[in-house]
Amino acid sequence: MIEIKGLQKHFKGLEVLKGIDLAIEKGKTAVIIGPSGSGKTTLLRCLNLLEMPDAGEITLGDQKLGFSRSTRIPAGKVIDFRHKTGMVFQNYNLFPHLTALENIMEGQVIVLKRSKQESREKALSLLEKVGLRDRADMYPHQLSGGQQQRIGIARAMAMDPEVILFDEPTSALDPELVGDVLKVIKNLAKEGMTMVIVTHEMQFARDVADKVIFMDQGVVVETGSPEQVLINTQNKRTLQFLNKVIDR
Repeated sequence: MIEIKGLQKHFKGLEVLKGIDLAIEKGKTAVIIGPSGSGKTTLLRCLNLLEMPDAGEITLGDQKLGFSRSTRIPAGKVIDFRHKTGMVFQNYNLFPHLTALENIMEGQVIVLKRSKQESREKALSLLEKVGLRDRADMYPHQLSGGQQQRIGIARAMAMDPEVILFDEPTSALDPELVGDVLKVIKNLAKEGMTMVIVTHEMQFARDVADKVIFMDQGVVVETGSPEQVLINTQNKRTLQFLNKVIDR
């Protein structure tokens, strides 16, 4: 489903991704963990081309893109590739002037060219799915952070992506609001949605991940099942990181 080969990314001379190789199967959930500055979010943003890699390849479904600093990928190919992914940001990124319903409809009407009626029906169904049908006509400022994040998830799902990317979806939430968001993500995992999630929630990673990816200093240090990486790791760097997280 997703195959990454030799992916590199530089910012102002700093090598942030140092040749990432990864494979994520269709219908599986991959959780990326690691210390701040390890390249987790950059990798996620490269997967939907919010950041353009400097080298390497990404295959997503039936599309493969190769990158180099001297090659410019046509805008049409970038758009087609992005259509395969949905992105859920840590700070929600909802349109403040649109209601919850309208936020979910917007991309369907403008990008997918669906009718307003079809888009509305899809949006209402997704609001029901994330437990917010009764908040359809509310604006973002009238919603809690957890509710806004669930609207963000519904908005991503409305575009019928092949994979959903989550960038620390609970990091901006008060602790009591985290549970409802994690429940929605867990339900998506049970339904077989392919997901890549950057998170600091170790218990959540254990519960939802099919594969855990530990990154540090721009490289993949270790990959494996939650049991292998989070419970029984033999890697000294992984163990050092986990001990610090548990101590906090």
